[in-house]
Amino acid sequence: MSESTLIGITIFIYMASWLFYLAHVIYRQQKTFIGTAGDFTALAGFIVHTIAIVLRWVESHRLGIGHAPFSNLYESMVFFSWTIVVLYLVSLKTIKVRVLGMFVMPLGYLTLASTSLMKSEIQPLIPALQSNWLTSHVITCFLGYAAFAVAFIASLLYLIQYRKETTAKVGILPSPDFLDDFSYRMIAIGFPLMTLGIITGSAWAHTAWGSYWSWDPKETWSLIVWLIYAAYLHARIARGWRGRPAALLSIFGFAATLFCYLGVNLWLAGLHSYATG
Repeated sequence: MSESTLIGITIFIYMASWLFYLAHVIYRQQKTFIGTAGDFTALAGFIVHTIAIVLRWVESHRLGIGHAPFSNLYESMVFFSWTIVVLYLVSLKTIKVRVLGMFVMPLGYLTLASTSLMKSEIQPLIPALQSNWLTSHVITCFLGYAAFAVAFIASLLYLIQYRKETTAKVGILPSPDFLDDFSYRMIAIGFPLMTLGIITGSAWAHTAWGSYWSWDPKETWSLIVWLIYAAYLHARIARGWRGRPAALLSIFGFAATLFCYLGVNLWLAGLHSYATG
C-alpha cells in the first residue's frame, strides 16, 4: 500500500475520531464507550499515519535519494499533523479530558487534509539540506509547534468559558482553571523544544552557510516566537499572570508561530525559501 493511500486512510480515521468525540460531547459524556471509541480511532489513525511517514522514508531510500521526510511543505505538514496528534494522545493519557479531542483532532485532520493540495513528489535534497542536523532540527521545532497548537486550543476554550462567567459556563467544557493550567503546561513543554530547535538550526546554519545566525526572515520570526513564549512563561512564573491575559498571549504566540512556519515560507524570500517546494 502506498504512502498516499495511507495518508488518505489516516484523514478518514481522524475524521471518524472527531465524530466520536463530537457524539461524546453531544451525549454530555454519559456514554463513555463513545469517548473510548474516539480514543481508539485517534490511536489507530496515529499508527497508520506513522506507517505512512516511515513508508515515505523507505521509498526515499529506494529511489536513491535517502533523506528523512521533512524537506518540503508537503512533508512538513504531514509531520506537523502527526506531532499534534502525538501531543494530544500523550496529554489524554495524563489528563483524560476527551472534550479536548473534539477541538484538537480537527486541527490534526485539517492540517493533514490540506496536503492534498500540495506537490507530494519525493525530491533530492538541495545542498543546504544535506546535513545530519535536518532530523533533529525539524523534530524539535515541530513538537514545539504542536505543543503551542494544543495550548492555543485550550486558550480559546478558556476565553469561551471566561465570557460565560457572568451567566453560566459552557457545561461541556472543562473548568476555566483547568484550561488555563493545561495551556500553561503545553507551553512549558513546547518552549524548551523550540529552544532546542533554534539551537540545532543555528548549528545547521553554521554547517550550511558558515554563520550561526544571518537574520534571515525565518530566523528572525523564530526569535520573535521564542520571545513571545519566553514573555508568557516569565509573566506566569514571576508575576503570576493567569486567566485572560495569559490566554490572549498564548493565542497571539500561536498566530506568530503560524506566520513563522507558513507565512515566512510562502511570502518572504530568504534562505529557507526551499521549504515551499
